[in-house]
Amino acid sequence: MPAESLSGVPGAAPEVVDIERALTRITYLSTRARQHERLMGLAGVPLDRAAVALLRQIADCEPLRPGELAQRLGVEASHVTRTVQQLQRAGCVSRVPDPDDRRAQRIRLTDAGRDAMARIREAGARGMQRALAEWRPDELRQLATLFHRMVDDFLAYTSEEDSGREVDDAPLTTG
Repeated sequence: MPAESLSGVPGAAPEVVDIERALTRITYLSTRARQHERLMGLAGVPLDRAAVALLRQIADCEPLRPGELAQRLGVEASHVTRTVQQLQRAGCVSRVPDPDDRRAQRIRLTDAGRDAMARIREAGARGMQRALAEWRPDELRQLATLFHRMVDDFLAYTSEEDSGREVDDAPLTTG
């Protein structure tokens, strides 16, 4: 039986456990229904959390096939289909032919979708600016750099896991 580390998790460095705990806390705070409703109110965008997650993904990587969206978000394709329909009714996305396969479609933002995403991001950035107002610019740059590095490493880890390559035995989760 492996020796338990000081963190209380076998084989995990205390710093990693602290990071996992912080990510769990920030995930909880950022995904609470009340927080979402407040953000949507500030942005003036009446979309549910699933629609906003999909809208963000499309804005970052558009245009994508529905199956690609489902894979990136880690949800079932039927979930993406329903959410895309909701976003189409709201005028935020449209379907366009896939240039690589005319039988397939890709989902892209409309002008209204780009505007909604800009308002959501602007409202979120304003809140973050207030929360981090006491941080120095160099601290903010360092945090941003480390967050991007962490996300890139998480993506590399999940890519290895998805391709069947052997990776550490613990899943990458928060919560």
